[in-house]
Amino acid sequence: MRRLAVEEIEATLAALPAPLRDRAEILPVTLEHRPNMAQRREGIQSDVLGLFVGAEFADQEEAGLPPQIILFLENIWEQAEEIEELFRKEIHKTYLHELGHYLGLDEDGLTERGLE
Repeated sequence: MRRLAVEEIEATLAALPAPLRDRAEILPVTLEHRPNMAQRREGIQSDVLGLFVGAEFADQEEAGLPPQIILFLENIWEQAEEIEELFRKEIHKTYLHELGHYLGLDEDGLTERGLE
């Protein structure tokens, strides 16, 4: 799963317009199996696919935590019904969703772009 996820993230980055790709390439992506206990205590649902943490791009100067995207591979695999092609599509969509949060989009803005 990890190899497939990395390949899909790299392909997604390569397809982005250059100015956006430049911003996205510096944003770390962490691949986890599922949300850990600390995240769940903070209210993160156990079946969440991805998470953006830290300050949005526009607010980085005021940030405490460095921004990063976390993708939860086991949850995405289950969402994709354990089908590789669907897994890749869900990695792509979830990565773009979390990248959208980094760029300052809220849930409505993401839904308008088909990234709900």
